[in-house]
Amino acid sequence: MQIKEQNEINWIDSRIKQDEIDKYLDNGKCFLDEIEINNALKDNCEPDSNYIRKILNKSLMIKNLSLKETAALLNVKDPDVLSEMKDAALKIKKKVYDNRVVTFAPLYLGNYCVNNCLYCGFKKDNIDAQRKVLDHQEIINETKALAGEIGHKRLIVVYGEHPKNDIDYIVDSISTIYNVKVKARQGEGNIRRVNVNAPPFAINDLKKLPQVGIGTYQVFQETYHRQTYEHIHPSNTIKGNYLWRLYAMHRAFEAGIDDIGLGVLFGLYDWKFEVMALIKHSLELERVFGIGPHTVSFPRLEPALNTKMDDLMNYQVSDEDFKKIILVLRLSIPHTGMIITARESGAMRKESLELGVTQMDASTKIGVGAYQKDTNIQDEHKQQFILGDQRSLDELIRELCSEGMITSFCTAGYRCGRTGKCIMDLLRKGEEGKFCKLNAIITFQEWLDDFSSEDTKKIARPIIEKEINEVQEKYPEIYPKFKEFYERTKNGERDLYI
Repeated sequence: MQIKEQNEINWIDSRIKQDEIDKYLDNGKCFLDEIEINNALKDNCEPDSNYIRKILNKSLMIKNLSLKETAALLNVKDPDVLSEMKDAALKIKKKVYDNRVVTFAPLYLGNYCVNNCLYCGFKKDNIDAQRKVLDHQEIINETKALAGEIGHKRLIVVYGEHPKNDIDYIVDSISTIYNVKVKARQGEGNIRRVNVNAPPFAINDLKKLPQVGIGTYQVFQETYHRQTYEHIHPSNTIKGNYLWRLYAMHRAFEAGIDDIGLGVLFGLYDWKFEVMALIKHSLELERVFGIGPHTVSFPRLEPALNTKMDDLMNYQVSDEDFKKIILVLRLSIPHTGMIITARESGAMRKESLELGVTQMDASTKIGVGAYQKDTNIQDEHKQQFILGDQRSLDELIRELCSEGMITSFCTAGYRCGRTGKCIMDLLRKGEEGKFCKLNAIITFQEWLDDFSSEDTKKIARPIIEKEINEVQEKYPEIYPKFKEFYERTKNGERDLYI
């Protein structure tokens, strides 16, 4: 056996710390009880409309729903009651997040992987995949394209599970991204918040991430159904250990990471079960740590190079069921940010905004090193799956403006201590808007001046004016300070926030 192969095997063998699973178990059992979930769905299969209205009133008070209540919502079939649920979801979104939408871009830094997930184009046995890990200069080049040409302020950086993408590489790459400054029309472009989508780590490794200033740490369970999980994640891989992944967020909180993101890859198992399990996970984190997920994501399974999709087609999620997933998640965890990605079509993403979505990506490329190349062609040999919405950030923002929504580039909370339990409590009380609304206007004006097309500027002007008038009316005590920062931003100053 070659030394390189042996080193990789040693690295794999050292990854899972059994004691960092056992410490969270209750008499050897994990918190996720499939019988409990299935019984809740069965017992609430024909919910009474009056009961549903009581649940909606609870949601409107920005309170988490129980498994029983979530099951009842999932089983609603009456079109009139569904309409009431949609009305409540939109009210909740506006109460907690106003009409703001946060944008970001994914940045894939490496596609080497030691795992062999049946559905993934990056799986180890896919010999046709073109493998790459970005070096220091390539990371700078990608960041310049994202921050200097497009104008993104937030990224989600994505890493495969492999020695080439170990924790030290992750820390170094994030530091590199934060240090890139690019000249823009009036000011400069730079990335101000780096969220991380990475494999599960041990606690000592996770402690390194807050030190470099990460935003949200995402680990998706993919599927919570254990039998399905073990079928699609081979047992001789790191990802094959169900509990190591399930307790990734327990370790993250213990390591001092404030904000975490949960998610399901819908289409691997029954979608109602997955929603219930996701809510159970959120409730468990609240029980143990006093805080649930900062964000939830709900990607649908998409085709990828050399994947056995025929084995994975039994649980396809229709558009109508997908919309219900978004709707029930908004109602069940009403204070949580909700992310819809460019896997979905532009039409679906537009519709999702009325159901509770608060974040979406744009100008998205998911090939490793794809942003620094002048191409929009999707190469299945270089990326994890196929995209559904390839619009630019400018195009997306123009559509959002036409719908009366403001794009927020604000990252102030992460530098002012408004993270973790603090931000969640503010969101529950409807008080975060005092900061977010003001900073959204300031950062949106900054982006318009530095990166926007003239067409987008034109359609954005009435949105900005409306938002400023609302600030003056709602927050007269802070309006003078806001107006000062806004005018300074128009005059070329950058990264001002309240």
